[in-house]
Amino acid sequence: MSPGPAAPNGARTAGESEGLPVHAAAWHEGERLLQARAGVAERMAEIGPRVLRDYMPDQHRSFFAQLPFLVTGSLDGEGRPWASLLAAPPGFAHSPDPRHLRIDALPMASDPLAAALVPGAPIALLGIEPHTRRRNRMNGTLDALDGRGFSIEVGQSFGNCPKYIQAREPVFTGGAQGAQFGPRMERLDAHAQAMIREADTFFIATAHPAAAHADGPAQGVDVSHRGGRPGFVRLDDDGTMTVPEFIGNFFFNTLGNIAVNPVAGLLFVDFERGDLLQVAATAEVVWDGPELDSFEGAERLLRMRVVSARRAAGALPLRFGPASLSPFLEATGRWRAAA
Repeated sequence: MSPGPAAPNGARTAGESEGLPVHAAAWHEGERLLQARAGVAERMAEIGPRVLRDYMPDQHRSFFAQLPFLVTGSLDGEGRPWASLLAAPPGFAHSPDPRHLRIDALPMASDPLAAALVPGAPIALLGIEPHTRRRNRMNGTLDALDGRGFSIEVGQSFGNCPKYIQAREPVFTGGAQGAQFGPRMERLDAHAQAMIREADTFFIATAHPAAAHADGPAQGVDVSHRGGRPGFVRLDDDGTMTVPEFIGNFFFNTLGNIAVNPVAGLLFVDFERGDLLQVAATAEVVWDGPELDSFEGAERLLRMRVVSARRAAGALPLRFGPASLSPFLEATGRWRAAA
């Protein structure tokens, strides 16, 4: 869903070498499978080594340092991916050198991320600034942990351009001390259902099945953004979510992981109240059929079945201003009521 690799905030700075080392594979087998099905395998084999870096360009380093929140992807003890969010005053994320990012914040004790923070663990980061529609991604491994935070060694760093991001400006409020995730829900309650059905944004964590013991940076954890018109996540009564996938950069980081490891962790945010909703789901990609044909602008569908969910009320120490929907959504449709 992210747009093309020529993102302006992904450009090199003067004097920096380009791309991954020759020995590092840009894409894993799931990503290559989907690229082949979409007819772009040859092009992405050429592009990948150029746009995926094993260091953070200076633009990315300064960008992360100005953000008041980061979205993370991690694995629990059973290898299931979870999407989480860390928030603190700008500057809490900073890069001491191009191959490391230090984060001076820790998750709630009840967040799966807390147990995942051990040296050598795979970690994914999404830096996103909604009001400017900038975003950068970084996947790597945790290399240090202390009582104030942790640091990550870069595996892959790359930029995304602004398609499908709703512009809303965050303000750090400093509240939410003591907030925790509530008990696990095997069925979504009314509040959780409303958060999903009203959403114009969510975040999704996925992982290669070998992420915990990866042979290279491509086999890691990933966390990404999805955006659409309010209501673009269709939630059926049986707990099945269906999401349109719009044209993107053909990296297929998320869908490529799902192709080889069909599980996902979703994070929905109530931007007005600060509530967080984590959803564990199984996932599959729908490539054709009347349901896809009926949704204008959809290239394919992502179908997910809820396994469990947990909500943390008022846990986000940020509040966001009103949203301005992405202009790219003008080319997309809406779910139609069943006849």
